[in-house]
Amino acid sequence: MNNRLKKLIDAVPRLMKLSRRLDEIQINQGLILSELHRQKHSRTLTDHEFKVFSQWGEDGILQFLTGNLEIANRTFIEFGVEDFYESNCRFLMTKDLWQGYVIDGSPANVATLEASDFFWKYPLTAKASFITRENVAALLDESGFDKDLGILSVDIDGVDYFVLEALAAWRPRILVVEYNGVFGIDRPVSVPYQADFQRTAQHTSNTYYGASLAAFFHLATSRGYALVGVNSVGSNAFFVRRELLNDRVRETSLAACYRSSCFREGRDANGRLSFLSGAQRRVPISHLPLVDVISGETLTVGGLGSSE
Repeated sequence: MNNRLKKLIDAVPRLMKLSRRLDEIQINQGLILSELHRQKHSRTLTDHEFKVFSQWGEDGILQFLTGNLEIANRTFIEFGVEDFYESNCRFLMTKDLWQGYVIDGSPANVATLEASDFFWKYPLTAKASFITRENVAALLDESGFDKDLGILSVDIDGVDYFVLEALAAWRPRILVVEYNGVFGIDRPVSVPYQADFQRTAQHTSNTYYGASLAAFFHLATSRGYALVGVNSVGSNAFFVRRELLNDRVRETSLAACYRSSCFREGRDANGRLSFLSGAQRRVPISHLPLVDVISGETLTVGGLGSSE
């Protein structure tokens, strides 16, 4: 064994210890932020944002919602989590000891999750499975959770609308969905259903996936949910069962809260960031099909027009 390899192997325990310490720092910062935000009187979700383990400000939003809603079962199901190191519900599990069940399509990601310290420390179960509308209900049944779930978080960067549509029997108190801001606000559209849909394989831009907020709004409101807001960067929307609304958590309209995604994640044909923003992001995928989830009409991304 050469000296360089030996040094790398010897460094592993130190790196793992450092990772644990960083987690502890993040959690302690989250506890402070939670207390500071608890004193805020605003009913606007974005005013409560803060990040501990979430990608953006979802940790703070979920602290606000779970602290102001009647939750019968402190359980969550989140899918599309990769290795769960960055996720919507990890801080909730860590701080408030919610019980979780997470699903990801990569066995390697789930193996990494199961090797983590937080997997044995907290009430968490993980499943490696590629999710489709045909198997999602059975996968969620494996959780053993009551269908009166605390939180359901959906983010598979694919046919999310159709997967959620297949979960009519589940009644989470809080529903979190990732919407595609590239598709704008005007049409309730989704990419067409394809069981083996993979975002990176569909188009080099990596921006052709999911559904518009208007599509999720149609589905959720038809099932008795109220839209209560979106995050500030325009990626996640939050719905609450209508009967749970109160003076602190109020319904908002699609037009009042909508935000187009501000981040520029699109790629060019060589895989480099293209930095396209606004309606420009539709140009590379303008020829690709969408389906109107209400009328069933097929159109293209270009058919959405130029406004967002």
